[in-house]
Amino acid sequence: MLRLFCGSRSRRCDGVSRRDFIQIGSLGLFGLTMADMLRAQAQAGSSSPKAVILYWMDGGPTHMETYDPKPDAPAEFRGPFKAIRTNVPGVYVNELLVGHARVMDRVALLRSVHHNNGDHFAAAHWMLTGYLGSNAANRTPKYPSFTSIVARIKGPNAPGVPPYVAVPYAATIGLRPGYLSATYLGVAYNPYDVNGDPNSPNFRVRNLNLPGGVTVERLEDRRTLLRSLDRLRRDMDTTGTMEGVDRFNQKAFEIITGTRARKAFDISQEDPRVRDRYGRNRYGQSALLARRLVEAGVTCVAIHNGGWDHHTNIEGGMKSRLPSFDQSVSALIEDLDQRGLLEHTVVCVMGEFGRTPRVNANAGRDHWGNVMSVLLAGGGIRGGQVVGASNSKGEYPIERPLKPADVLATIYKVLGIDLDTHFVNHAGRPTAINNYGTPIEELL
Repeated sequence: MLRLFCGSRSRRCDGVSRRDFIQIGSLGLFGLTMADMLRAQAQAGSSSPKAVILYWMDGGPTHMETYDPKPDAPAEFRGPFKAIRTNVPGVYVNELLVGHARVMDRVALLRSVHHNNGDHFAAAHWMLTGYLGSNAANRTPKYPSFTSIVARIKGPNAPGVPPYVAVPYAATIGLRPGYLSATYLGVAYNPYDVNGDPNSPNFRVRNLNLPGGVTVERLEDRRTLLRSLDRLRRDMDTTGTMEGVDRFNQKAFEIITGTRARKAFDISQEDPRVRDRYGRNRYGQSALLARRLVEAGVTCVAIHNGGWDHHTNIEGGMKSRLPSFDQSVSALIEDLDQRGLLEHTVVCVMGEFGRTPRVNANAGRDHWGNVMSVLLAGGGIRGGQVVGASNSKGEYPIERPLKPADVLATIYKVLGIDLDTHFVNHAGRPTAINNYGTPIEELL
């Protein structure tokens, strides 16, 4: 954070002891200062302006009631819903996904993703990192999320914004920042956690506002003092280190006092008709905020949509959750497309696993990592198609089986990231970002 003080030895000009500091602009990145984050970003620039939005369905959504319905299966497999046609001939989705049906020509469905793991933690880690790692017994993430890797390699697409933001928060299976984190890449590449409901009339992004009583004018005065002190130290620093510190604190100051990040997060400025289009609820407004952030230059946005662990009453659960999910995803894709952003923005919709093909005794579905569905769109991905297939009862892949690493390798490829990139882990060993994944050629 930018720490500024005035010259009195006993009390500062704002009445606070000189041993105290006004701490302005802390991004809440688990102890990392904003200037430290900017230094790390400077090592990770990229000429490609592409971005990625991850729509994470925490808890494990059922593939049978979303993207891989089986209308001809026996009732105990088929479930309580019908399937509807989409605007792509021969492609069907759940009857509640009317918005998805409308945008199917712009998205691709992967119906054969699998990892054969039914543990929430291990499966989430696998889907988000490409590696089997943490599980219920040891929940500490072992590998960085693909979103953190993208943030590390590409940095932000514009000055004055962080590279990676989580909306409304970054918890994954109750962990903060969970498997959306950077682990050995460093805390600079954990997501900036919005930690609030964008649909709330009192929504306010923490740490992008100055403390009470501190104006930009007062901050300018203190910045002048800080610059003077740094200039004095720089005269004694023949290595040039102080010049670098000064430059990154300048960037931190610009994020705090500038307009780009502040405007992007101020969802109240959005056209009310657009807000209605996304849905006036937590997830609709989170998706809209994701679009605003990408438009402002944020490279990675993770939308966290939890509550998909439906062991009981799958019908009631889907009727409760699918309408807002459908509206938010379809509006996001349409809005990105209409604004000319979809070709530069990869949208990935997924959870940690699918659900058991056979409905259980409680009218729900249990954990099932043997097959699941993932939606990809944008960034140059060829839409209007289905890749892979499960069998007639939705039990396992029978065509074009895909692993989590294949999905992530495809995203890296589309974003222009070298699949041979390695980073040094906590043990000092070079570790590949790609765990033997192969880009899905049908999508490229």
